[in-house]
Amino acid sequence: MRPNHSESGKSRHRAIAGLVAWAAASAMIGSAAPAHADEAQPFRLCADPTNLPFSSDSPSQPGFYVEIGRALAQALGQPIAYDWYKSYFGKRTVRVTLLGKQCDAMIGLPRSEDFMGPAVIFSGAFAKEGYALVTAKGQAIGGIDGLKGKRVAVQFASTPQNLLASRDDIQKVTVLSPEEGMQALDQGKADVAFIWGPVAGWLNKTSYHDRYQIELTEGEGLSWDAAIGFAKTSTELRDRVDAVLPQLQMTIADLAVKYGLPTGQPVRFGAALAVPAGTTTGTGTGVTQVASVVATEAKGDAAAPGAEAVGTGKEIFNGTCAHCHGPDAIQSERKIDLRLLRHRYGDEMREKFWTTVHEGRPAKGMPSWKDVFTDDQFDNIYSFLLTVQAESND
Repeated sequence: MRPNHSESGKSRHRAIAGLVAWAAASAMIGSAAPAHADEAQPFRLCADPTNLPFSSDSPSQPGFYVEIGRALAQALGQPIAYDWYKSYFGKRTVRVTLLGKQCDAMIGLPRSEDFMGPAVIFSGAFAKEGYALVTAKGQAIGGIDGLKGKRVAVQFASTPQNLLASRDDIQKVTVLSPEEGMQALDQGKADVAFIWGPVAGWLNKTSYHDRYQIELTEGEGLSWDAAIGFAKTSTELRDRVDAVLPQLQMTIADLAVKYGLPTGQPVRFGAALAVPAGTTTGTGTGVTQVASVVATEAKGDAAAPGAEAVGTGKEIFNGTCAHCHGPDAIQSERKIDLRLLRHRYGDEMREKFWTTVHEGRPAKGMPSWKDVFTDDQFDNIYSFLLTVQAESND
């Protein structure tokens, strides 16, 4: 048979047209590639969604750290993205989020090599944060001797509580959070509140109409430089952040005022006084009292070392013990109400707790937990139970 020249020509034309189309498409793809490669990656920020004045997922009140993050992202020429994670459990939060590569940066960590060892590196400091003295206006304290004869609200297991522990001339009013400290002051149960400053300032601004005077303190375990933390592999990003931080100083100062953070010359306290044996001190350069990371009951309270144990103990308790003893140990049935341990056993409270969790009380339905939890975990649970003790549930 003779070849069909007409069909053969058509095939050649179709092949040529196909090659032209392929070449054009390839050119378009090639020209689009650089634009895609140059697209800025987001600046991913770890933040607590319910931790004002520091952070919030509310667009109307994003918080001090979130607004700093936005300003940083803009200065870096990157969009911002958030990894929201509640910050109850201190260093564990850092390990899960920042070191777990869920985000690029965490704002508000203590600028200390002892905080997480070499795993975390830091920007330059952008603020100083710590505990503060809250009083009626015109009643500046000026130092520890200014607290003589006064009723002072102090947070449980905090540096202020330890600092004042041996001062018999100062009456301590123990509270579990800055909120309770401000309430004690406002209700006339305390003359001074010696509590976590940023939350005190925020509450004074938003709930108490600026009726109180707030003085930031400084001293061992009372204040530290707040910085931005990065995983140790992110030196390039850390250096870029350090390069733009100086131009954001005025913005950060304005944001501190907006969110009520204490400013001005801090009151200097000396070294923490001797405290009773077994008391957890809040001193040392490795202190981890940073609001965005180690808050327990009150978001942002930046409680002292010991509070992380309380938070961990609370988590274990609610995951294992709450089905009998109630969530957060709130229980109306007296015989299993763990809020009455001190009321029942007094100085023998710890011994009774230790024996019970190790050996159990099978006749009463209480199993032994010694093969389930470590002694450190039992210590954490006990630390939590100490915070909920009451004289009576009547």
